[in-house]
Amino acid sequence: MTALALDLTGADVLFADGLRRDRLSFEGGLITSQATGRRVDLDGFLVLPGIIDLHGDGFERHLAPRRGAMKEMTEGVVAAEAELAANGITTAVMAQFYSWEGGLRGPEFAARVFAAIRDIRAEVVTDLIPQLRFEINLLDHYAELPGKVAEWGVDYVVFNDHLPHDRLAEGKKPPRLTGQALKAGRNPDRHWELLRALHGRSREVPAALNDLIPVLAAAGVRMGSHDDHSADDRETWRARGVTICEFPETREAAEAASNARDSVILGAPNVVRGGSHKGNASAVDLISMGLGDALASDYHYPSPRRAALMLVRSGICGLPDAWGLLSDGPARILGLTDRGRLAPGLRADIVILDKHTQRVAATIAAGRFSYLRGDIATRLIR
Repeated sequence: MTALALDLTGADVLFADGLRRDRLSFEGGLITSQATGRRVDLDGFLVLPGIIDLHGDGFERHLAPRRGAMKEMTEGVVAAEAELAANGITTAVMAQFYSWEGGLRGPEFAARVFAAIRDIRAEVVTDLIPQLRFEINLLDHYAELPGKVAEWGVDYVVFNDHLPHDRLAEGKKPPRLTGQALKAGRNPDRHWELLRALHGRSREVPAALNDLIPVLAAAGVRMGSHDDHSADDRETWRARGVTICEFPETREAAEAASNARDSVILGAPNVVRGGSHKGNASAVDLISMGLGDALASDYHYPSPRRAALMLVRSGICGLPDAWGLLSDGPARILGLTDRGRLAPGLRADIVILDKHTQRVAATIAAGRFSYLRGDIATRLIR
């Protein structure tokens, strides 16, 4: 696919030093300082760095819109990529569970998802990055995990623990157990036995992690922890070499990460909703205290753009800082030095917003349009 050569003129462009009306040119997939000669008038629009989404699992409904309807996984990835592009996302971390929950979150489904991403990523415009979300109580899977990660082309692993340990410690069945079992295709009694067995081996998990993490690190795998609840949680993960803190549940956990210069990823839906749907720390409050490095879509791809603009409207951040949570901040966390800002020599990853509605009008990844609508399409053809 050939990248375009265009001069975007007349728009307000968010450069590293702030927003100003200026020309932005790109050619060969890169931003250039010299004009290319093909002008497109974007008066009435904002030109911003493309969104880098560090964690999103909203693609599940594209891959399996109904139970059993999972025949063409690559078609599902293509459909998900279209939604990513429509929301200004130019680099997307696709977060797939590897969990005892089974079904769409089981190991077998994960293998199919990662194979589909691997097979289709060269054909789509958005840069798709696979992330494995590994449930840490799956002790019988530790030995084979590094090999699977290498086979699937996964270089980003996040550790989760979604077992309802408090209920299990009391010998009580967790809520929604029957529905969860049926989704996994299990008998509810067998599912209950599985949860109890996994919980019963919890004391073995720390030593297993201490053995696994260095193996993954030696293979160049980036690692994060999910839902840290306390400063002790974060310090434990950091001691293991896991320096990304995804969706900390409390201010204490976020502060511990920030003070140690670990990367803190917050949920954009938390900002849009005005708080966590689970009663955890407010992302708005954490950002106000300087305790967030990036916002991620989590389960809702429109939320990153909306969250950044809400932070601006509320006066919590100016546009450069708010949008930096979607672009430059995520780029630094992933070590992507070729994107995240609009500057000569960097990838032409660009999102164009209608200044009036603030909706996405066009998305450009590495100099190629992944999404285009309305008036901009007319101007481009003209």
